[in-house]
Amino acid sequence: MLGKFFQKPEKEEGDRVPPGQHLAKGFPVLTYGATPQVSTEEWEFRVWGLAKPATFTWSDFTALPQHEFTADFHCVTRWSKLDVKWAGIKVTDFMSLIEVDPKSVHIMEHCYGGYTTNISMEDFLREENFFALKVFGEPLPAEHGGPMRLVVPHLYAWKSAKWINGLEFLGREELGFWERNGYHRRGEPWTEERYSSAFGF
Repeated sequence: MLGKFFQKPEKEEGDRVPPGQHLAKGFPVLTYGATPQVSTEEWEFRVWGLAKPATFTWSDFTALPQHEFTADFHCVTRWSKLDVKWAGIKVTDFMSLIEVDPKSVHIMEHCYGGYTTNISMEDFLREENFFALKVFGEPLPAEHGGPMRLVVPHLYAWKSAKWINGLEFLGREELGFWERNGYHRRGEPWTEERYSSAFGF
């Protein structure tokens, strides 16, 4: 299995691959449940909670400046892919459009298909985070979260929610789907924050 789909990092790549990870030869697809099929015509993105409620269409969102990003991608299932080339919109650019209550300290990411995952404001607002519209020069396919997903390179990939369509701003931490089912609340790869100690892992 290791040789066919995964490989050990080369010596010069070692400082880019977190503990316990192997490099994927392709770009694996891992999804819980059915893959949502959402056209850009019907797509919308909502903001609510401790923020002024707002709804954005695909045209609203993609009118923001778009940039190219190259980032390493680390899945909690122990594979990594280096130098993934994306294109999309900086989180910080989107945040300039909305009004958030200073009491907000956490966010629940909501997605088509019902998936949720939580992230702190501190982790979310990092300059390197972005909403991805393309990968390797092509529109983001549905199996990788298209038409749009969040990418948070410094955390395990379950925090980079596929099919994202809303942000709920919260005054305290609440847990999303995988966090309620035994995964770590934060998910930092370099310290292997894979599972919650509350579940005995």
